[in-house]
This record gives sequence, structure tokens and C-alpha cells, in this order.
Amino acid sequence: MPTNKQILNRGIAYAFIGLPFFFIGPSIIHSAFKNQGHTMFIPVLGLGIILCVFAVIMLLRGIRTILKSQTDE
Repeated sequence: MPTNKQILNRGIAYAFIGLPFFFIGPSIIHSAFKNQGHTMFIPVLGLGIILCVFAVIMLLRGIRTILKSQTDE
């Protein structure tokens, strides 16, 4: 069964886009919890959570696209 190289490359790109956010998101969340008394605590925490969710979505989308490249759909 041949692999579709274009779809495979797109899946790898999705996974690599999400990869830095796996480090940035938790760092921002940690920074927010260190500064709980600050007025920007809630917005910074929300940003960190959004970045973590984005990272998971992009990685799962990349995995799904990579698996799609392995099959003939």
C-alpha cells in the first residue's frame, strides 16, 4: 500500500506546529499561578489553557492526517 507523501508532509507539519505550544502553554500556566495576586491572573491563565488545548488539537490533527496518508481514502 503506497503512502501519499503530500498528506504525510501535511500531517507532520501539523504535529510540528503544535509541538512548541506543548512547552509554551504550561510555562504560561505556571507563570500565572506564581502571580495569583496580580490583576492579570485570569487572562494569563486563560491564555495558557488555550495554548495547551491548541497544542493537543494540532497534535491529534497531525496524527489523524498521518494515519490518513497510510490508507487509500
